[in-house]
Amino acid sequence: MIYFALKFLHLIGAAVLLGTGAGIAFFMLLAHRTGSAATIAAVARMVVIADFLFTATAVVAQPATGVLLAWNAGYSLWEGWIVLSIILYVITGLFWLPVVWMQTEMRDLAAKAAAIDAPLPHRYHQLFRWWFIFGFPAFAAVLGIFWLMIARPELRWPYS
Repeated sequence: MIYFALKFLHLIGAAVLLGTGAGIAFFMLLAHRTGSAATIAAVARMVVIADFLFTATAVVAQPATGVLLAWNAGYSLWEGWIVLSIILYVITGLFWLPVVWMQTEMRDLAAKAAAIDAPLPHRYHQLFRWWFIFGFPAFAAVLGIFWLMIARPELRWPYS
């Protein structure tokens, strides 16, 4: 029973990470395309909240449920697919943390521009480009982790 509870929590956390990430990217991109500082500020405000509320919670829950699930199922954390999942998880985090900061900055820049009815500053556009670029490796890594969780391929590492 504990195995299924852990598996359920782990899968829900993975779905939240993937779904929230895809949703945030979709809404930020659509808001950006309007060119409206007020729209971008409003959407970015919600995106930052969603990232902290949903993504950050799942980011903490995933390693905990993953380690407990592996232990409960009798897997070594040195299994190749688990090691690769952890590496991809770290890569995702290395791209996600700056994205959270960028979203917060873009929100603030858009809010300031909207407050004085000014165009979006150059800095906003720079941040948006980096935010967009950082999304691809993070999203690809999450998809890779999903595949590894499902396929559990036999990968050989020096310590397995």
